[in-house]
Order: sequence, then structure tokens, then C-alpha cells
Amino acid sequence: MKAIQLTEPRRFTRIDIPDANAPGLGEALVQTHRMGICGTDISGYLGKMPFFRYPRIPGHELGVEVLDVGPGVTNVKSGDRCSIEPYMNCGACYACRHARGNCCQRLDVIGVMVDGGLRERFVIRADKLHPSDALTYEQLALVETLAIGCHATDRGAPGDGHHVLIIGAGPIGLATLEFTRLTGAEITVMDMVPSRLEFCQRTYGVAHTITFTGNGTEIEQINDITGGDRYPLVFDATGNYRSMSGALASVAQTGTLVYVGITTENITFPHPALHKPEMTIKGSRNALPTDFRRIIQLIDEGVINTTPWITHRTSFEDVIDTFESFTRPETGVIKAMIEVR
Repeated sequence: MKAIQLTEPRRFTRIDIPDANAPGLGEALVQTHRMGICGTDISGYLGKMPFFRYPRIPGHELGVEVLDVGPGVTNVKSGDRCSIEPYMNCGACYACRHARGNCCQRLDVIGVMVDGGLRERFVIRADKLHPSDALTYEQLALVETLAIGCHATDRGAPGDGHHVLIIGAGPIGLATLEFTRLTGAEITVMDMVPSRLEFCQRTYGVAHTITFTGNGTEIEQINDITGGDRYPLVFDATGNYRSMSGALASVAQTGTLVYVGITTENITFPHPALHKPEMTIKGSRNALPTDFRRIIQLIDEGVINTTPWITHRTSFEDVIDTFESFTRPETGVIKAMIEVR
């Protein structure tokens, strides 16, 4: 069976692996149709993802078809189209016992810590499959990215009329934007890439955008937009330690900063920057099963339009040659999709 493995940073290899076993108790055999390329895949490729273990078959944003199910499986059947919740939690640790399997102490994320979906077929826990009769495989492959933004928005808890800053307009920042807009909050988006900000204005009608230049004018623009108050809620979705360290300067007195992106570097800031405004800092990791079910329903109802998201496509055969281009912002990638089958 064919697969593509990231053997080390910046090195993909085509490999042949044994065919998948028959599904066991509570398992399903699935066939990968579509795989979305996300920031985690890019960071793993560049060697900047702290949880990535090499060598690894990547792929956790997946639209799959159920080929067979094992004993005891009732939530899916052969022929179902599904999105995969890629967080293999233990079910026994403190986080799992408190319905927070996204933060499981022994968490294995497929495509990151264990092999993922950039292969023809594989066996997975059936409880991690979320079926839909209406969504396409490409839409189903987008659900996990959207789930990250859904969970992050819940962590920040914006409300109607709140003014929110989202730093970083890559896929995770855009996913956070998708759900923040549903709360009725006023939104500002900051990014280094003008084309991404134009996408936010064109697609979501974002009223305020700030092009990050690093010359200090960003704070002036923030003060102009907010009347000097800064933002009561800031999401940093960059995964850049410099941005994450500096994000505190954008937060209002008593405000909240949510880190959505992740970095291998240390984040540093003077303690008074946190203590003086009595700021709250939160992390946001992965997503919850309810997020997947909610997103599938919102796409089905047309509340979320996935059409603008996919800007680039590549095939299983061409992914090794094209992947490097998806790491460069000037390529204009919002979301690249691999057509595995």
C-alpha cells in the first residue's frame, strides 16, 4: 500500500507499507479521499512543531470513506463519508475524566505523534469518526481546521459588541474569525501578508485590518481603532514567538489573550505587562467532539461557506514536489488540499 512519510524536516519519502488490517472491536477501516494541509503540517515539515515525531506519515485534516467496521460499531457504517477527529485520547487521565480529551495527558494526534492519513487506507477508532450524508470529502477535510477555531473562540468567549483582535490570518486565524463573527463581535485582523487581509475584507467584511510591519506603527493603529482602549480579547494564531511575546501590548486593561498557535521557542515578556492590567492568558489546544458535530451542521445549513477556503490543490503523486511552495506566504495559499483518491 502506498504512503508518503515525512522522514525528517524538509524530507518527504514515498514508501510502501503493509495493507491495513481488518478493523477490530470498536474500530473502522477507512479510505482517505482528501487531506487538508494545515499549519501543523507546515511546522512539522519545517521542523518547528514541538509535538511532531519523525518519521511520520502526516495527515490529520481528513475526509474519508468507511470501508468496513469492526464489532460493536454503531455510529458509522460501510460507505459513510466522515470527518476524522484526530485526537486519540486515553479516556482515563484527569483531562479525559473531566470531558477534556483534547488535553489528554497521553494524547496521540494522528499525523503528528502517530501515523496519519497520507496513505490509501488505515484503521481508526470508530468513535473518532463524524459522518455526514451532505458534505463533500473536501468539506469534511476542513472540519478539523474549523474545529480549532471553534474551540479557541469558546476559550475566549467573545460577546455581541466586544471588539476582538485576531493576530494571524492563516487557516487557524481564519477559523477563529469564522466563529468569532458568529458572536456578533467587532473584529480587527492583523497579519504580515496584505493578500490575507484582503481575503478577510472580501470574504468576511472585516472592517479593520492592520498590516504588521514591525516598525511600531501597529500600536498606533490599534489605539486609533479602539480609541486608546486596546482590545478586551486578543487571539494570537501566528505560532510565532515574537508575535506571541508582543501580543500583550494589544490587550486592554483586564482583558484576555488566547494563544491559539504553538511554537517551540520561549515566549517572554516583563511580568508587569501581565500583572498591571490584571490580564488573563489562556491556551487553546485542539477541539472537542461537540465542535465537530456543530461544524458539520453549520456547513450543511450554509452558515459556514467553505468555498473560498480551498485556494490550492495537489495530487497524491505531486505532493512531494509541490509541498514546499505551500510554506511560502507569497504563494497566496489559504488552504491547500491533497487529492489522495
